[in-house]
Amino acid sequence: MHIRPFQEHDEPAVIALWEACGLTRSWNDPRKDVARKLAVQREWFLVGCVDERVVASVMAGYDGHRGWVNYLAVAPDARLKGAGRRLMAEVERLLQAAGCPKLNLQVRTGNAAVLEFYRRIGYAQDEVVSFGRRLIADEPGR
Repeated sequence: MHIRPFQEHDEPAVIALWEACGLTRSWNDPRKDVARKLAVQREWFLVGCVDERVVASVMAGYDGHRGWVNYLAVAPDARLKGAGRRLMAEVERLLQAAGCPKLNLQVRTGNAAVLEFYRRIGYAQDEVVSFGRRLIADEPGR
């Protein structure tokens, strides 16, 4: 797998990947999520490709205090081959080079396989409760 920055022509493949992985939600327009990421630290929106096919993606960011990971996805037929581990290692390398002291991420509570993946690669559950508030309502297709 070759890891490289996202390019605009990757958008349909990346969104299809997110859908195949169950990451999309009706209240989040994935095209708007892509556009928002391209406006902020676009170099940390990465894809993993095998023979030019996008099989993995990840978005990373750093706010000067903590790093964050979103949309880590690996195509179902490409799993258990190290793609997720390699993308996370690249994100960690980029964030550490930027001076980031800690990386945070969120996993939906019912996603046992992903929770176990992060445990296996050295992440521990923080004793926090995650809160959120929508500031801009995404209306799919708009």
